[in-house]
Amino acid sequence: MLLNTFFDALELHRDDKFVSLRFRRPFRVISTSQFNGGVVDHLDAVFNHQSCEPAGHQMGNLIKAHRHPALYNEFLLTSHDLADKAAAGLGTAANMNNLCIAEESHRDLSVVAFATGGVEGNAARAGDPASYYECDGKFERKGPIGPDQQGTINVMLAVNTPLVEGALVRSVMTATEAKSALLQELSVPSRQSPFIATGTGTDQIAVAAPADGRKPLTSAGHHSVLGELIGRATYRAIKDTLALQNGLTATSQCSCGNLLERFGVKAGTFIDLVAEQLPDEAAALARRNRHALDRDPLTVGSLAALVHLHDQMSWGVIPATCWRELAVLSGAQIAVAAAGRPDLFAFYHALLAKAPRYPNLPPPIDTAVQALAMGFFDKWENTGKRLEDVLAATENSM
Repeated sequence: MLLNTFFDALELHRDDKFVSLRFRRPFRVISTSQFNGGVVDHLDAVFNHQSCEPAGHQMGNLIKAHRHPALYNEFLLTSHDLADKAAAGLGTAANMNNLCIAEESHRDLSVVAFATGGVEGNAARAGDPASYYECDGKFERKGPIGPDQQGTINVMLAVNTPLVEGALVRSVMTATEAKSALLQELSVPSRQSPFIATGTGTDQIAVAAPADGRKPLTSAGHHSVLGELIGRATYRAIKDTLALQNGLTATSQCSCGNLLERFGVKAGTFIDLVAEQLPDEAAALARRNRHALDRDPLTVGSLAALVHLHDQMSWGVIPATCWRELAVLSGAQIAVAAAGRPDLFAFYHALLAKAPRYPNLPPPIDTAVQALAMGFFDKWENTGKRLEDVLAATENSM
């Protein structure tokens, strides 16, 4: 089905689990496609398609078929009214109905980004440990997290003006930086290291620009308007599709557990670790109110500062010898935020400075757990005393 047209030169179609961008005039394309990939100028279309469900759905012949990209491509195109057409394709487990589109323009220059995406199980940071080693057409598995885990961000990017080949390549760089910036803002955890992800292990991209027309543009970097438009359009399209596919938003990431997930604790179990440090009654209360405790904005903000300090130490910006003192200072602030008791900062600082280390909990989780338990334990102290005073005054007046 035809969804829209762009620049009077592109048609956007969506049929079943297949989204295609069809060219009404010659376009030059750079893509990561296994078939017709690289820089080419003979294509009739680029497409993005869902090949399976995100989790637990590896159809018996899917992997075998992917080993024959040209034939796989041919059958896909034939099934979607593109027989005998030349196309480059992107594949994913993301829902094509979650496709998001963002258009940015300045004067007579326009850029449109079409994105699908998910980051649940395959997010990684550039330089993370590899999943496999490829040699002579064979793949040797090296790590537990690989392409079989759900999570792929696919982008089709269209520009309405010709670009030199170098600018085509630079547009891929700019779009990738926009994606990484978004993942940083959302604190998306790498599944292979204790750092923020810069993408997923299976991300793909295709950029299309007219092959002829006016004089080609030569730059798509940060200093050019084209680079600005590419960055903004890519950022917006990916941001919107991650919200649809994963429910991933800035609001959903306002969570202590989510911020600590990349350090080895599951987001849903963080409050259980806190409850283990509390007396039975307080522990039960914490578990019954885990959502409120996990998502208190002041507590999340204080914990985010602790996490960032740990990152700074990991990157070598802050000497490792300063970590313990910084952790105690930040932990005291977390406890203050959880309790709502700024007057107890010095008290919490002294407690955390003397607190034993937890060998089974790595930094910064150990400090976060201790601090949040201290703060929650004291959260209702003043209220409890006030209620006692009310009852005492009532009894005295009788």
